[in-house]
Amino acid sequence: MKKAARISETPATRLLRSHGVEYSEHLYDYVEHGGTAESARQLGLPEHEVVKTLVMQTDRGDPFIILMHGDRTVVTRELARALGVKSVQPCTPADAQRHTGYLVGGTSPFGTRKPLPVYVEASALALPRILINGGRRGFLIGIAPDVLSALLGVTPVQCAS
Repeated sequence: MKKAARISETPATRLLRSHGVEYSEHLYDYVEHGGTAESARQLGLPEHEVVKTLVMQTDRGDPFIILMHGDRTVVTRELARALGVKSVQPCTPADAQRHTGYLVGGTSPFGTRKPLPVYVEASALALPRILINGGRRGFLIGIAPDVLSALLGVTPVQCAS
C-alpha cells in the first residue's frame, strides 16, 4: 500500500518534518501582489495571524529575514535601530531569491539556501498559532510561534506600524 502524498514537499516542510514539528497545510490560489490580505481572505483567517517573510539587507549589504504580521508594515528606521545599523531596505526580488532559494511570494524562513539571521515582530510570538509561507506560492503552514525560536533562533524586535 502506498503512503499518502503530502500536499507540498518543499525545503521548508522537509526541515520541519526532520525536526518532528507538527504543522497544518493551507493551500490557496496565489494572486500576484495579493499578499497576506489575499491568502487570509481565501482561507477565512485573520490577516494578523498570517506572518509575511520579508528578505531585507542592512546598509552594509548583509541580508536577513524579518517576519511581520500580515496586517502590519515594517518601520525600517525602528528595525535598523534594533539591529544597530544605519539603515535597512528590502532586497531586490533577484537578491532575495539568491539568498533564500525561494521565489518572492513563496519565501519561507525555513529551509533557506543559506542560513540568514531571522528577526520577528515580538507580538507575533504571543499568538497561539501563526500561518507562514511553506516554501512555495499559494502554500501556508500553520505552526506554533515557539517553533520560530526553537528552529530559527529568531530575535524578537518591535518595528511594526
